[in-house]
Amino acid sequence: MVQRYGTPIVTEARIVVDVDAPPEKTWTVISDPRNLPRWDRHITRVAGVPEDGLHPGDRYETELQFMGVRGVVEAEVLEFDPPRHSKILLRGFIEAVVTSRVEPLPHGRSRIVHVVQYGFRGGPVGQLAARALRVTGGPQLVLRRGTLAQKRQIEQG
Repeated sequence: MVQRYGTPIVTEARIVVDVDAPPEKTWTVISDPRNLPRWDRHITRVAGVPEDGLHPGDRYETELQFMGVRGVVEAEVLEFDPPRHSKILLRGFIEAVVTSRVEPLPHGRSRIVHVVQYGFRGGPVGQLAARALRVTGGPQLVLRRGTLAQKRQIEQG
């Protein structure tokens, strides 16, 4: 993720949401990439997720569709510490590091914290994805919508 002259282009989006469920239940939902299409309508397919769950070094693919154009983003699990923390590296037309934490709260509740540091590659697909993200409300709004969808899924069981 570099601009001309080697200057990094990195943007950060962060969201914090409290959930009426214990950390273990919260983690089970948010740590499974197969749920991604439920949280974001632009994600059309997730492939290659191991049946026994994620572990450091695992890789999978996510297919996204923006404005009729499809692109594939490869994901690599950098860190995975259930039920507390994960860090996923994304590569494709978007390059990002997605860090997720689940923190215990009193009374059997938990807090989800997502931090996404990202940049778009050049070229037509990267430019289209950046434009589509702006049209859909920007990264903070997209991350908020996805995290609130996670909250609904967790709390509805």
